[in-house]
Amino acid sequence: MMFTKQTAAALGLGLTMIGGALAAPGAKHDGIWSVRLATDSGTCDSGDSYSIAVENGSVRYIPGPGSPPAIVSGRIGPDGTVDLDIRRSIAKADASGRLNGKSGSGTWQLAMLGCSGRWTAQKRAA
Repeated sequence: MMFTKQTAAALGLGLTMIGGALAAPGAKHDGIWSVRLATDSGTCDSGDSYSIAVENGSVRYIPGPGSPPAIVSGRIGPDGTVDLDIRRSIAKADASGRLNGKSGSGTWQLAMLGCSGRWTAQKRAA
């Protein structure tokens, strides 16, 4: 089978379009999110806020003035499923839930201190 320049160009264009279509679902949650935690049980601080950047399902904490020092890791699934760890000092909270459009919500738990609660998120920028 012999490839012509036109065949190679068409194949390249087709692969590019397929790659874009496969990457698109994760990209709908990309952007900067403002996340607020509320404590429902236990003695943990209530009202912590975080800025989180989402890019292709990966998360990155964006510390700001007065932000609590933290390490945030985990993933956002293509369907908006949230599965994150939030670490502050030696404490680790597990957060789960869902992003949908420009908002999201879920629950968190800090087993080490017997605390749990809920979180809400708003998309600030794409």
